[in-house]
Amino acid sequence: MRIESIVLRELKMRLKAPFETSSEITWNRRVLLVEVGVDGLHGWGEITAAEDPFYNAETTDTAWHVTRDFIVPLVIGQSVASADAIANLLDPIRGHEMAKAGMENAVWDIEAQQRGLPLAKLLGGTRQEIPSGVSMGIQASIPDLLAKIECELHAGYQRIKLKIKPGKDIEVVAAVRRQYPDIKLMVDANSAYRLEHLELLRTFDQYGLMMIEQPLAWDDIYEHSLLQAHLRTPICLDECIHNASHAEAAISLGACRVINVKLGRVGGHTRARHVHDLSVRHSIPVWCGGMLESGVGRAHNIAMSALPGFTLPGDVSASQRYWNEDVIEPEVEVSPVGTIRVPEKAGLGYGIRTKKVEELTVRQEQWRA
Repeated sequence: MRIESIVLRELKMRLKAPFETSSEITWNRRVLLVEVGVDGLHGWGEITAAEDPFYNAETTDTAWHVTRDFIVPLVIGQSVASADAIANLLDPIRGHEMAKAGMENAVWDIEAQQRGLPLAKLLGGTRQEIPSGVSMGIQASIPDLLAKIECELHAGYQRIKLKIKPGKDIEVVAAVRRQYPDIKLMVDANSAYRLEHLELLRTFDQYGLMMIEQPLAWDDIYEHSLLQAHLRTPICLDECIHNASHAEAAISLGACRVINVKLGRVGGHTRARHVHDLSVRHSIPVWCGGMLESGVGRAHNIAMSALPGFTLPGDVSASQRYWNEDVIEPEVEVSPVGTIRVPEKAGLGYGIRTKKVEELTVRQEQWRA
């Protein structure tokens, strides 16, 4: 495969409702899409960086800069035997995993098209459908939250994840458990706590949670190992796992019992498979986290979630939960029993609504070999 053309676009997409975590509230998404051309075929990837550096160090603008000034020069005109070679081409760039993932994943889409295979199958996926859960942003009140959970459960979603932060945590979880004693429930702290919150965090043990996600610092592994030793509730690590080496360190230290794999955070499908394979060898379940992606990123998440180690419901949910109109067709839909079908068409499995992409594009650059 010779990388003949690259187009980088920024789209402005407004969420149907604001999404609040422990660190920020998001209404508008600045979505970066990467389109790669090879032998008349076009592959698509998404750079999932947020607008601000509150999840990790990458932002929309840093990703644009790194892609334009460093990733494109390393990739354009290069010939590769397979998509996983892109990761090696980009190794000289330290960090910036989300920017790298956008480029690499677009080439995976092309390789799957060339081979006439669904991307999920090319990656080694074995599932025909994946279980779907939802992530609930922090709500203005507990009654508002309970009403929204009722809607999501009625829609079929198999797992509810609650965003929490100090002051909006134990009382919220207790109320949800009283109302829904048997649902699959987890919480996500997005690094809002410290070890001195140990007694508060131990309180979660009485609520039968699937896991508590990234309670401590975004770049910490060691202190999570100290915390996990005092909790019955499994800790799931997210922000601090950027590659298989981080995952191996976390597992060896006993810092977690579950790992969230986000394609952007680990640098694309190649590195995501490394984290997946390592976790499977250690009997650590993994699941797919979300970054408020458009349909392009969502489609890549579905393909990755078809791998056999993704045994827990992920954050991959229906397009209509976030967008009035998505940029793919058909849009991602969730069945009444909370599952998403893995596409059987070659490549990404979804068509790109190019007119919609053009309508939403606010800046664009392109390169040819």
